[in-house]
Amino acid sequence: MNSRGPRPAVPTRVRMKKPLRAKSRQAVQTTPVKTRLGGSQRWGMPANGSVSTARQVDDLRHYQSELEIQNKALRFSQSAAEGAYERFVTLFSNVPLALMVVDDGGQILENNARALALLRPIESDPPLTYFQPLVHADDLNALQTGFTTARLEGACELNELRFDGASNGIITGDLHISRIDANQDERTTFICAIIDQGPLLTQRSALQASADTLQQRNTELLQSKTHLAAIINSSLDAIICVDRQQRIIVFNPTAATLFRCPAEQALGRMLADFLPDAVRALSYSEITSHAQLGEMSGITTAGDAVPLDISLSFEHHPDGDIVTIFAHDLTAQKKMEAHRQALESQLRESQKMQAIGTMAGGIAHDFNNIISAILGNVELAREDAQLDSAVATSLTEIDKAGRRARDLVRQILTFSRNEPPHRVSLQLADVIMETTRLLKVTLPPQVDLVMDIQPDTPPVMADATQIEQVLLNLCTNAIYAIGRCKGTIRVALDYSKRSHQATGERRGGLRGQHIKLTVGDTGTGMSETVLQRVFEPFFTTKPVGQGTGLGLSVVHGIMRAHQGSVSVKSVPGQGSVFTLYFPFSNDAAQPESIMPAPAAPTATAPNGTGQKVMYVDDDEALVFLVRRLLTRRGYVVSTFTNPKLALQALRADPAQADLLVTDFNMPGYSGVDLIRDVTALRPDLPMALASGYVTPEIERDALAAGAKALIHKPNDIEELCDTVQKLLGESRVKR
Repeated sequence: MNSRGPRPAVPTRVRMKKPLRAKSRQAVQTTPVKTRLGGSQRWGMPANGSVSTARQVDDLRHYQSELEIQNKALRFSQSAAEGAYERFVTLFSNVPLALMVVDDGGQILENNARALALLRPIESDPPLTYFQPLVHADDLNALQTGFTTARLEGACELNELRFDGASNGIITGDLHISRIDANQDERTTFICAIIDQGPLLTQRSALQASADTLQQRNTELLQSKTHLAAIINSSLDAIICVDRQQRIIVFNPTAATLFRCPAEQALGRMLADFLPDAVRALSYSEITSHAQLGEMSGITTAGDAVPLDISLSFEHHPDGDIVTIFAHDLTAQKKMEAHRQALESQLRESQKMQAIGTMAGGIAHDFNNIISAILGNVELAREDAQLDSAVATSLTEIDKAGRRARDLVRQILTFSRNEPPHRVSLQLADVIMETTRLLKVTLPPQVDLVMDIQPDTPPVMADATQIEQVLLNLCTNAIYAIGRCKGTIRVALDYSKRSHQATGERRGGLRGQHIKLTVGDTGTGMSETVLQRVFEPFFTTKPVGQGTGLGLSVVHGIMRAHQGSVSVKSVPGQGSVFTLYFPFSNDAAQPESIMPAPAAPTATAPNGTGQKVMYVDDDEALVFLVRRLLTRRGYVVSTFTNPKLALQALRADPAQADLLVTDFNMPGYSGVDLIRDVTALRPDLPMALASGYVTPEIERDALAAGAKALIHKPNDIEELCDTVQKLLGESRVKR
């Protein structure tokens, strides 16, 4: 046939080739048949051969009967063999396996329809002749081994051999080989069954791919769990997971640190042991996904409360929901907030102190003018009074009080402007006596002040005003510590030439020889906690409105500025002792006295000879005093309370003044502005600037504008007259 098409279906009954029919005949021939002997084999023939005819007939009948029996048996055996053969052919043809009968040389003797459909599906495919060409070259060794094994053992099974399926391509299947027993004179034959494993291999590949995918997903799931565990363990927030009974199932290290409970002890415990507020919130509200519960309090195992920011999420599972709680510790934030509030409070206090300092500076400026008027008028009154009169004594006391007031004003200005200390050699004993004399005026009646001043104490380099401030601060604190109870404040001054290391101060103490000033009280004392912070700015134990917390910090700063140190010892209920250490040297200069000295006799004061002096100040009392003072000394004085009017007068007549003395701080037009404008008008006119507080900036601006001298207010008559005479003398020399 020329056309290619599928091979026609093989009928149910297949005509078998010779080997199978030989086998059937062999089965029939080997059926045992009884042989019955008759005639001469049964009875011996007489020698003479004389047998009766009747007996021979009888023997023939018996022999015929036996032959009929044997024929029946033979027909039965042949019928059974043919039935078995038919059943074998039917089974061979219809079994759903590719079956082939192969002889010992590899020739295919018989094959069924399934073998044709599997290996030669269409008529144009080559016929099934030999078995070896059907097997892939790489599997021939295995095939040869299989036939050898089947020949020896009767059967063999080979797995996953590759067969040439012609138009079906390469087929992978299992091969079962069984030996067919034969007579010795016949060749060995085999029946081969091919089980197509293609569908199974496809399923196996699909299962393997599915298994690989499942393994990959399991690996990814494990990695995801590991990653999630790493995130949970490294989170800076506490993460707690609870089941539907609110028992803890996850407790990360941050939670263990936050609640001070190891994770192994926390697992299985109730959430209420650590977050009772969160438990109440969960019971009060219906939360199904995510929620921000806000700030709540947690409880550590020690019973301490911890501020937390709580949020949570729900995970829905068939066996119950899982709630994950995220707790952010607000302790540091609370501390920062408290610190910020403290800084804001300190800033407000600082601004308040700055405002107080500005106000104190303004008040001190006005006091300067008042004190200058007092001291000047006292000097004029003393010139008019007799030296030994009672009025002169009173005027001397007024002069002393005025000079003390002048020093206090300077102290206020120093505090308000935070200028560096003006250190001179002085006796601390004089400073202490002067300060305690002022302190006794305000001392409560139940407080006794005891002094213990060692004589011949060496002088020190110090600013008397700041040392007075230190003593006033310490004594004020001592009075507050004693309160309304009866107590004692003890002030002692001593010195030592041995080295000392202060122990109650935050920094290193003073070394070398030193003078020791001690201020002790019998008040309530301080605890160790207060002692650690006693020198901190704005730290105070007083109620709100009764203290700024600056007193002891100012003491500490002043002692540092004096290259000294301060230490404190205190026992609660017994009082406190502050000790100040001042360095001193045997080569110190002669100390200056801080006690007000009486004014020099008027006879030694320089007098003018009609020189013209212009004085400008916005304080009328001071203007009136200077006019009287300089007129009495022989000068021609013109005074102005408005600097602009003074400038107009000089423009009208530039020669009407030989000297200009002006105040610095005047509203709308300062003394520096006046000096600058007058310099443009009369560059040769000597000028002086007077101020109650001369800063380096004021001094620089005044000298740049043309001022030749600076006068510190409040001043006495001699200082003012000396400056006037000096400037006028220098002006005459230049001419």
